[in-house]
Formats: sequence, structure tokens, C-alpha cells
Amino acid sequence: MPARVSAGLVLYRIAKGRLEVLLAHPGGPLFARKDAGHWTIPKGEIDPGDDALATAIRETEEEIGIAVAASSRFVDLGSIRQKGGKLVYGFGVESESDWDDSRPIRSNLFEMEWPPRSGRRQSFPEVDRARFFPLEVAREKIKPAQIPLLERLAKELGL
Repeated sequence: MPARVSAGLVLYRIAKGRLEVLLAHPGGPLFARKDAGHWTIPKGEIDPGDDALATAIRETEEEIGIAVAASSRFVDLGSIRQKGGKLVYGFGVESESDWDDSRPIRSNLFEMEWPPRSGRRQSFPEVDRARFFPLEVAREKIKPAQIPLLERLAKELGL
């Protein structure tokens, strides 16, 4: 069975002369109290016949509610392999949104049995919050395997 493959966007902005990237915090009870090392770029699995960039754009809108035009200038950041084996393709793009970190986000829902072995199914948002972080803070928040995507973006931007 082939490994799962996902694609996502590294949305960025330059604020007060420094690079900031948007990260998403996974929703649901398993991540409710987890912070450092658990945030991620908005991403999702590539469907058969879809290309990585189209998936990244679609998933960013579905997970955090930010629409990114396909005509935007994207930076191909290559791919990384996460601890569980998933291959993730990343694309950097400057945010044209006037994002407010305190605003609630619109995210897809997923369903799971909760509490475990209760027989009850509940719905939870895929992402419970999203926020821009300065690069040095983002390195601490993001899943360690995704750090190279941030580093590649900073290098491409000359920062």
C-alpha cells in the first residue's frame, strides 16, 4: 500500500520587517491540550487525478477559510516525509488576507468515537484555530518534520 500523500500552503506575510507564517492547530479532543510540536501547515490528502498545488489551495480554504487565488505567485518548497510516513508537498504564498488571529475559523468537521469505547460519535473541527507566528516561534510550534518547509521558504525569500 503506497504511503499517504498530502499538500499544503505555507501562507506568509512580512510584518514589521520579519517573516511570519500561518499555522493551524488540529482540532478534536486528542490535541486540545497539545501545543508545541503539534501545529501544522494547512494541508490535506491529494485525491487521485488532482495535482498537489490544487489540493493545497483547496485544503487551505476548507481547513481555515482562506481563499487563495490559483493565479497567485507560489514558491515550490518541495516535500518532506512526516514521522508516520506521510509525504507532504508544500507551497509558499504571500497572504493577501487581512487575517486576524483572534477571529474564529471555518473548518471541515471530522467524526470520531468520543469518549473512547463509549459507542458515541461526535463531530469536531479539523482545525480549531490558526495563527500567524514569527518564524522563530513557528519553528517551535510546527511538527518537527515540517520545519524544512519553513526553512526553504525563508531561504527563497532571502530572509
